Amino acid sequence: MKLTAEQSAFAERLGHRFSRPDLLVRALTHGSISTPGSPDNQRLEFLGDRVLGLVTAEALLAADPDAAEGSLAPRYNALVRKEACAEVAREAGLGEVLRLGRSEMMSGGRRKEALLGDAMEAVIAAIYLDGGIEAARATILSLWSRRIETVEADARDPKTALQEWAQARRQPPPRYVQTDRSGPDHAPEFTIEVRLASGETAAATARAKRQAEQIAARTLLDRLEAPQ
Repeated sequence: MKLTAEQSAFAERLGHRFSRPDLLVRALTHGSISTPGSPDNQRLEFLGDRVLGLVTAEALLAADPDAAEGSLAPRYNALVRKEACAEVAREAGLGEVLRLGRSEMMSGGRRKEALLGDAMEAVIAAIYLDGGIEAARATILSLWSRRIETVEADARDPKTALQEWAQARRQPPPRYVQTDRSGPDHAPEFTIEVRLASGETAAATARAKRQAEQIAARTLLDRLEAPQ
């Protein structure tokens, strides 16, 4: 299988030359367009999540040899959560080469946090299967380097941080309301809106309700804390 020009350019941005291009194509294939002869990226996503976790844990231990587990865990979670994977995917231009069915394209699938995050994990697995752990480590450390260096500031749980923000201003805790549910029963997507008593809101869509809540909380918190 030969990569398209756009896929080849994406592989170059990853810094990996695929000896098995079919792995990258599969990693970029969403379930909305898969066929029996062209499987989607869900199994690769499962593997990529584990590879990312291993490399990230190693990097954190190397960067801070004296850190206790209690201080490493929130940093680790901040680096491997779906939102971080989606951000990396955007920076690498993954959305431009993501293979989607017509319905997903029409609904803005190339910009969805869940789709981008899942595909980024699948791409990591593709690199691992194609070139081994060292190839995967090199790509992850390259793409995540800035985040690893600055992760302390991003290590707060978004829902906890938003609740603390509200409490500091004598507001009741944020409310999380499901405003939509889409997709098939075996792979639903939930849209959650977070609402503050002062009127600020933000919404996010993800495969799990908690994930959508976290993304919505992070989005609203970033907006509230942005310089005016």
